Amino acid sequence: MSCRRKMMRAVGLLALALLVLACALWLFRTPLLTFAGRFLVNNETPRKADAILVLGGDDFGRRILKAAQLANQGYASSVLVSGPSSLIGHESDATIQFAEQNGYPASLFHAVWLPPGTDSTRSEATFLGKYLKTHGINRILLVTSNYHTGRAARLWRTQAPWIAITVIAASDPFFTPGGWWKTRSGQKTFLFEWMKTVSTWLGN
Repeated sequence: MSCRRKMMRAVGLLALALLVLACALWLFRTPLLTFAGRFLVNNETPRKADAILVLGGDDFGRRILKAAQLANQGYASSVLVSGPSSLIGHESDATIQFAEQNGYPASLFHAVWLPPGTDSTRSEATFLGKYLKTHGINRILLVTSNYHTGRAARLWRTQAPWIAITVIAASDPFFTPGGWWKTRSGQKTFLFEWMKTVSTWLGN
């Protein structure tokens, strides 16, 4: 067999293999996409804690309402609300106000203002880990959006290993592990979180 025929045969086999792979990916796209979405989520069973901590960055109030529900169920007596400064104050204050508007007493919450430059989950975990240690808080329920739980858990256990955390997922209006690819907002959430996850693996 000539070299030309051998090359053509190899190219043909490669094309066939790629076609078979593409067909397999298409046929199994739903379980594969669901697996990729579920990888981001780490939702643990709640247990008694010294406090419940709500991470900042939620524009829909799902995190604070989930935390308030856990407090009402007796898992902790207080909810710490993290958040950076905004144009008209602090995110923490606005988040607590939202919870009050939904029927929860202001006395349940305590705002924790993040200092300037605390603009990532890693830096937030570093600052809050020290804050909790200073205030004698050793066990927390860490509440954040479902897609953020996996990365948040890894960073907290790296940056503040002295704090025992149980990670609780709050629902997100745009992201579900089994259907994130069906909407543009879900696709964006998935893509951005995976980019941040890879960046975290690289040490950033």
